[in-house]
Amino acid sequence: MQFEVKADKGGHYSWWLIASNGQTVAWAGESFASKSNANRAAEAFKVGATAAEYELYENKGGHWSWRAHRGGHIVAVPGESFASKSNAQRAADNVRDKAGEATGP
Repeated sequence: MQFEVKADKGGHYSWWLIASNGQTVAWAGESFASKSNANRAAEAFKVGATAAEYELYENKGGHWSWRAHRGGHIVAVPGESFASKSNAQRAADNVRDKAGEATGP
């Protein structure tokens, strides 16, 4: 896995966690005013991914998703939603277990 920090379409920066197959498995869930702030957020998630609390929930469309919380704030969300709760759990576990070993930002 690899962290990428880049500008979104609006010119604001964010971070994304990309799997070896090119799929986005997580992102910050928000944009930052500067690239350095996005880098700091990516580093903080990388270091604290295993300590974050991962919440599973069913969205309004009936699909499952997850979000990672630390200190009362959402620090990461997935790159997609899932057809089942078990698939969402597997995806959250994958991010939790592997984000700390990812390259970058």
